Amino acid sequence: MTPRRRFAGAAAVLLAVSLAGRASGGPAPEVGDFYNVVAPNGADPWVIRHSDGWYYATVTTGVDVRIIRSSTLSGLGGGERKVVWTPPRDRPLSKDLWAPELHPIDGKWYVYFAADDGENANHRMYVLENPSPDPFQGRFVLKGRIFDPADDRWAIDGTVLRVGPRLYFLWSGWEGTKDVRQNLYIAPMRDPWTLAGPRVLISSPTLPWETRGAPPAVNEGPQVLVRGGKVHVVYSASGSWTDHYCLGLLTARADGDLLSPASWVKHPDPVFKSANGVFGPGHCSFVRSPDDTEDWIVYHAARYPGAGWTRLLRAQRFRWDADGRPEFGPPVDPDRPIPVPSGEPRRRRYEAEDATREGAAQVVRGRGASGGSNVGAIDTPESAVTFHVSADQAGPYLVSVRFGNGSAGRAKASHRLTVNGGPPRTVRYENSGRDRWFNAFVPVELNAGANQLRFAKGDHLAELDCIDLIPEPDRRAAGERVTPSP
Repeated sequence: MTPRRRFAGAAAVLLAVSLAGRASGGPAPEVGDFYNVVAPNGADPWVIRHSDGWYYATVTTGVDVRIIRSSTLSGLGGGERKVVWTPPRDRPLSKDLWAPELHPIDGKWYVYFAADDGENANHRMYVLENPSPDPFQGRFVLKGRIFDPADDRWAIDGTVLRVGPRLYFLWSGWEGTKDVRQNLYIAPMRDPWTLAGPRVLISSPTLPWETRGAPPAVNEGPQVLVRGGKVHVVYSASGSWTDHYCLGLLTARADGDLLSPASWVKHPDPVFKSANGVFGPGHCSFVRSPDDTEDWIVYHAARYPGAGWTRLLRAQRFRWDADGRPEFGPPVDPDRPIPVPSGEPRRRRYEAEDATREGAAQVVRGRGASGGSNVGAIDTPESAVTFHVSADQAGPYLVSVRFGNGSAGRAKASHRLTVNGGPPRTVRYENSGRDRWFNAFVPVELNAGANQLRFAKGDHLAELDCIDLIPEPDRRAAGERVTPSP
């Protein structure tokens, strides 16, 4: 959002008082949709839904491996986080940790990630193992490097494909020692940390839509879908630093020779690309809805045009066409709410323009805002917005805050949040750019019935559009340790 100028002097005070919003006398209507930002910051998302009912996710941090646990897909950004492995210093894998993936294989958990020693040319793939049935428990230990000894080259974005009893490893790599082209390779696996044969090239970036931003030309981030006797590899193409980053598709018969390049057919056009105000969608993963009836794609995209590697996470439902291929359609418009994944709880949405305002805070018309209006000018020490919300029962809730932050210099912003007059906590907002809305996620504890959530000025300037109040399972009832989202 573009910061609005605040009113000055006594007139501003009188006008602010006259514009004070109405306090909600009861719960807001329930809604079954959400605005499509599942995390306001992140890249290279990997998400699975485990048999224990939790969504587990990983993203690139660059410095360690962290697991996110969330009860919902739409609230992934508010999930509990745990650092499960930190690299030792001054080793070949100590820096630039990229695109970790968490896989349950044969009763154990494995994490595959790329790392180097600070020189990109030295990126290789590594494997962690944890025998605990719960990835938040036990200990992840380094099994070593996973590679082709006869062709040990630059490698990133490794993932695992299972077809029947067979395991395969897919990744993005260089043909030689120069950063000219990123290809996709496949190799058989002897076990979850060892290849059983040489790497086989299955895709090179040769089509015009795969080579934007070259050199280097890019095929990377392979992800797999197995359905109807076919294996689909959805991959990212063109430079990830450009708005032309997109997704392509390879398909092979599941009963064919997956180690033969001739088995793979490349779709001639991208299957997912920039549209509807979403730029550079790529590096995705696939997951089912909580009730196992819907397929969803989770992907990263640029936060604003030209943002390059400054990214956030989005998700949307996809379907299958008559030929058995995944059909993603265009990225959905971020300013139009979409249905939550089937099986997720409904939530209550409270509009900022209906909240109580203090100081210079004022209602303004906002392009793309929920209901067409939002609250801005929360830019004096006495400025605040108080939402009067109602909880069906006492316990944990996740607050999804739809905000805009157009602060100068791409600065981050914040508000100070107090819940029912308790101690203040900081809610941080990534810079969204002008007239763009993101979601921030804040776990809170609420009383049954009436509650007050007061957002007061923090650093820089941010505007509020609405909040969603999402019920969460009570982790304390199961004796689980809770680590709040940052």
